[in-house]
Amino acid sequence: MAKKILVVDDSASIRKVVGLTLKGAGYEPVEAVDGQDAIAKLGEGKVSLIICDINMPNMDGITFLKAIRQDEAHKFTPVIMLTTESQEEKKWEGQEAGARAWIVKPFKPDQLLTAVSRLIL
Repeated sequence: MAKKILVVDDSASIRKVVGLTLKGAGYEPVEAVDGQDAIAKLGEGKVSLIICDINMPNMDGITFLKAIRQDEAHKFTPVIMLTTESQEEKKWEGQEAGARAWIVKPFKPDQLLTAVSRLIL
């Protein structure tokens, strides 16, 4: 069975590109439009990894990350931040919240898949 990967981004085009990249590599992408939607999707079943944007309405990526790290079920789920943010302080904030990798948009599909294959459970 394909490993599920939750893709959290408010941009439909980014979700589509990431989803197609993951599908092409044999993963099963699940899409969420923001942090709140992602938390609801996590309640529907186990995911092996999360790819998350930072700047989103309702609940941003850092807040989402801090929220799932409080939950035993998702405490150790690897998270890749996929964002336009490249400042060191944002990266540090993401790492502090529990992000395992940081990819700046625009991204190369092979760069994303390399990070995914390194981190997936």
